[in-house]
Amino acid sequence: MNLSRLSRFGAVALAAFVIPAGVVHASDVQEIRGAAILEHPCGQVAVKHMGLVSEGKMDEAILLSTLEMQTEWNAIPEEERQMISEMLEAMSQSAEDFAADIEAHGVLVIEGDSGVLTLEKVVQDSSGTSTMTMSQGYQIDGANCAIAP
Repeated sequence: MNLSRLSRFGAVALAAFVIPAGVVHASDVQEIRGAAILEHPCGQVAVKHMGLVSEGKMDEAILLSTLEMQTEWNAIPEEERQMISEMLEAMSQSAEDFAADIEAHGVLVIEGDSGVLTLEKVVQDSSGTSTMTMSQGYQIDGANCAIAP
C-alpha cells in the first residue's frame, strides 16, 4: 500500500467534509419569540429605537445603529434627512405599542453575531384582511446589539 497516496486521499477526503469558517450550524441559530424578545439586548434596542423615532429624535435613534449606518445617515444632505425623519416618525409606533406588538407577533432569530427581528401581523379592516410584515437587522457584539442593515 502506498502511504503517500493514502495520505493525499485522506487529506482530500477530510477537506471535503470540513465546513468553511463562518458557516452557521443549525445548532448555532437561536429563535426567541414573544415577550422573551424584550429581555434580549436586541429587543431592548428595538423598542428604544422605535420610541425615539416616534418622538422625532432621529439624532438619538441613529446612535443605536452600527457605525456604518451612522456614517451613511450623516452623509445624507440635511434637508433629505429631515424629510426621511418626518416620514419615519409618521409611520412609527410608540415604544409601548411596539413592545406590545413584539410580545404578540415577534420572532427574533440570532445567527452568530447577527440577528433579525420579524413581526408578522394579520390586519383586518373594512377593505379585507392583509398581512403586515416588518423586519429589522441587528449586529451583536457580546451583550451589545446595534441596528444594522
